[in-house]
Amino acid sequence: MVKGVRRQLSLSQEDLARELGVSYATVNRWENGQAKLSKLARAQLDAFCERMEAQGFLALPRHN
Repeated sequence: MVKGVRRQLSLSQEDLARELGVSYATVNRWENGQAKLSKLARAQLDAFCERMEAQGFLALPRHN
C-alpha cells in the first residue's frame, strides 16, 4: 500500500518520508516488507492519504 500511494502521488521515498515525519530508510523498509507500520505511522499515513484524497491528488479504493 505504501508504494502504491507513493507512486500515485509521484513522490520519492524521501518525499514521503518527509511528509510522514519518518526517515527514508523507514519508508524503504515498509515497501520492501522488512518492517511493518507502527500504529502511529499508520495513523500518520492514513491522515496524509485523506488530505491528498480530499485535494484530488489521490484515488484510494473503497472497501465495502
